[in-house]
Amino acid sequence: MLVPEMKVISETEKTKLLAKFGIDEHQLPRMPPKDPVALALKAVPGNIIRIERDDGTGKYTTYRVVIEE
Repeated sequence: MLVPEMKVISETEKTKLLAKFGIDEHQLPRMPPKDPVALALKAVPGNIIRIERDDGTGKYTTYRVVIEE
């Protein structure tokens, strides 16, 4: 309940996301590959993780890109 839903998005979703906002993946907030979330999702550098939160006033989605260390 306290942990938001997180998922590694596909390459197709990644392309659509970056095109929708007109950004490069390096403009997204970063997450190191040793982060517990990245490890649990088996994310590798270059993957984008979608985080869906519900704070009681509504749902919102954020994204993080896994970087190389």
